[in-house]
Amino acid sequence: MIYEKIALYEGRDDVTLTTYILDDSVEMLNGKKRGAILICPGGAYLYCSDREGEPIAMAFSAMGYHTFVLRYSVYNENKGKNTIENILPNSDTPWINKEAVEYPGPMRDIGKALIYIKEHAEAWHVDMDKVALCGFSAGAHNCAMYSVNYDKPVITDFFGIDSMGIRPTAVILGYILSDYVELEDDSDAMELYKAHISAYTGKEKLEDKVFAEKLSPSRLVNKNTPPMFLWATSKDNLVDPGHSLKMALALNKYKVPYEVHIFEEGKHGMALGTAATASGTNEIDEDVAGWVHMADRWLQKRMMAELPETSNGF
Repeated sequence: MIYEKIALYEGRDDVTLTTYILDDSVEMLNGKKRGAILICPGGAYLYCSDREGEPIAMAFSAMGYHTFVLRYSVYNENKGKNTIENILPNSDTPWINKEAVEYPGPMRDIGKALIYIKEHAEAWHVDMDKVALCGFSAGAHNCAMYSVNYDKPVITDFFGIDSMGIRPTAVILGYILSDYVELEDDSDAMELYKAHISAYTGKEKLEDKVFAEKLSPSRLVNKNTPPMFLWATSKDNLVDPGHSLKMALALNKYKVPYEVHIFEEGKHGMALGTAATASGTNEIDEDVAGWVHMADRWLQKRMMAELPETSNGF
């Protein structure tokens, strides 16, 4: 495996791409390219969760995909979750305006990562026609935002590239928050997400409905949006699973292929739902743990390389 942590921007060490590139082998693909998955951890745009990074990459790696973890622009510059208590609105530390974290910065980080992967695709045996995004919570929102904007000037003009070269083949979204307009109309939700909104927008609250719509991927879906696999839990204590259903309904409207699973049990941030990503027993659930295998079956329709016929003998 080729394991490397790469800084995507000169002079910045907070936005990184970590590679988990499978070694080529004559016993397997023998030089043929593989599909890849770019993973965006959650963390409310305040930090990038370790639980939703490398363990997810290793799970998909074991299924035969090249995997990458993108630590995109977040408020605490990816210095660890323990710094969050120092920047919450209730603390004595005032908010600092950090332009790189604000929309559209984080989704442009996804474009930057995909361009970097494309530049190294030959050496890494990556099939750029089979590259999926996988995100959780804020990372899912970031992936969804990229997926509805990859062919818009906010991405194409910014990088000076053709959209089809950086279009995701498929997208996996875990417990996404997909509609900010709904938040604007809910004072309790606005209070709950105050730190998140401040980090992502640089403002204490959403200015108006027009701005809220720009941040709402379920309202921006169109016929060019990539196929999506969505999952959430009905007992999510932070993000209503209705956000996943809204995204699914939007995809359905435009006849974009999708699959959606809402598990009965499980709190917010279940990650793999196994001991590999659990910080407590309430983050382990056998049913929830099935999502990654469901996603793999769904991905195989779009992502797996055609295997050559095997020869008899040794």
